[in-house]
Amino acid sequence: MSTIDDLPPLRDVIKRHALSARKSLGQNFLLDLNLTARIARAAGPLQDATVIEVGPGPGGLTRALLAMGAGRVIAIERDERALGPLEEISDRYPGRLTIINADAMQFDPRPLLGPTRAKIVANLPYNIATALLIGWLSIEPWPPWYDAMVLMFQREVAERIVARENEEAYGRLGVLSNWRAETKILFDISPAAFVPQPQVTSSVVRLVPRDKPESCERRLLEQVAAAAFGQRRKMLRQSLKSLPVDPALLTAAANIDPTRRAETVPISGYVAMARELADLRSRTNRA
Repeated sequence: MSTIDDLPPLRDVIKRHALSARKSLGQNFLLDLNLTARIARAAGPLQDATVIEVGPGPGGLTRALLAMGAGRVIAIERDERALGPLEEISDRYPGRLTIINADAMQFDPRPLLGPTRAKIVANLPYNIATALLIGWLSIEPWPPWYDAMVLMFQREVAERIVARENEEAYGRLGVLSNWRAETKILFDISPAAFVPQPQVTSSVVRLVPRDKPESCERRLLEQVAAAAFGQRRKMLRQSLKSLPVDPALLTAAANIDPTRRAETVPISGYVAMARELADLRSRTNRA
């Protein structure tokens, strides 16, 4: 018996189904049900909530979400070997677990959702974690179909997500993440908690979408940030030359000294430069 339900311990489940973790799928199984319960609690009240989970594996987090009252969990799992363990969980919680055998990078859960916003809670496969997050942050129109994300990343990636100006980890990911969401690292998880043990510490991050981020075109914001951080050791007057406009016009519109470097510019500065880039393109198209 486990500490959260009457299903077998995860180690027994893995052994019975020969579910060894595969590096090619970015798998590291979290077997401590106390930790999976802590992650589930971090998502806030789950009663009657719909939760999207990516990469459930043997189902430790899935069980925690259901045991804590999630009305429905939609588990997206690419590895067919994990479907058996997930079906056993579905039998224990009838009508509350939907199992999708698909690649999360290609799967759109919106047709399965109801009228209320869902939550995304997942121990993401390391090899697609950042790409999935960027996809969820790039949803149009905004605000998105979810009201919170509680996700596990490698500590280094987590630091990039929450970073702001003048912090070492600040970059393109921090600009996009903090423009569209409120971000926070909640807690770390030791490599010893996983099977197999990764070589890095993991961190659980909460992202809550901002209903009204500062107004600008997302694609242009990403272009400006990509140009600036693409040559982060150079001054903006040099790094922004990869854009098809005079960098001086962008920095002047944002009231930013063109001799500054990318990591010193707050998100509001990038938003202002993205707005000016949009205006310049509009004027050029009208000419």
